[in-house]
Amino acid sequence: MVSAPDRRVVASTDILLEGRHFRRDWSTAYDVGRKAAAQNLADIAAMGAVPTALLLGLVVPAELPVTWPSELMDGLRDECQVAGAAVVGGDVVRGDTIMVSITALGDLRNQEPVIRSGAQPGDLVAVTGWLGWSAAGHAVLSRGFRSPRAFVEAHRRPEPPYHAGPAAAGLGATAMCDVSDGLIADLGHIAEASKVRIDVRSGAIDIPSQMNDIGQAVGVDPMQWVLTGERTTRSWRPSRRT
Repeated sequence: MVSAPDRRVVASTDILLEGRHFRRDWSTAYDVGRKAAAQNLADIAAMGAVPTALLLGLVVPAELPVTWPSELMDGLRDECQVAGAAVVGGDVVRGDTIMVSITALGDLRNQEPVIRSGAQPGDLVAVTGWLGWSAAGHAVLSRGFRSPRAFVEAHRRPEPPYHAGPAAAGLGATAMCDVSDGLIADLGHIAEASKVRIDVRSGAIDIPSQMNDIGQAVGVDPMQWVLTGERTTRSWRPSRRT
């Protein structure tokens, strides 16, 4: 049982599939646990709520070492501890491919949720987190390397700024979402839901020198990672009062 002081619960669910969202030759079970929890708990924070609980659905092949699910759980618990949440239940079944399904819950603490449809003309766009780092780390791993380590770890084990969502909500953010589909795509979701036009000036976005180096090495414009990269960052449109 999970406490819901104001009788409202924010919920989010997501699935990680081996071969599509993670690879065992790149990430340990502990890494996968941290990443799975982080992605879902970040969704809760992106609605202005405080993460409280997480439920796990796990599909595992019969030949999987028995230590793998245990290490996955360690990762889930440790990431939940960072966010102030807890693993409160779940289920495990046999299957052909590893699949990790997470449902995360959160408490609004008597505040209204910040959703995608509240943006207004004249609002500013603000982003927290590290745009493109996970995608750059994926590019590094795809070519058989393990460094620069900061980018590789951003892919294996992201560190969402959980506090930023509730803080932005408290400061009057009008619309907010996790940047799970990439900055451009998710700002597009906000624009569509709010019936506004959002202007992004890519020249105002700083790209770390090491990301530029990775892009040059693999033949990719790093701005592509910044604008279309992976999860756990957060964008919102602050109120004009902020």
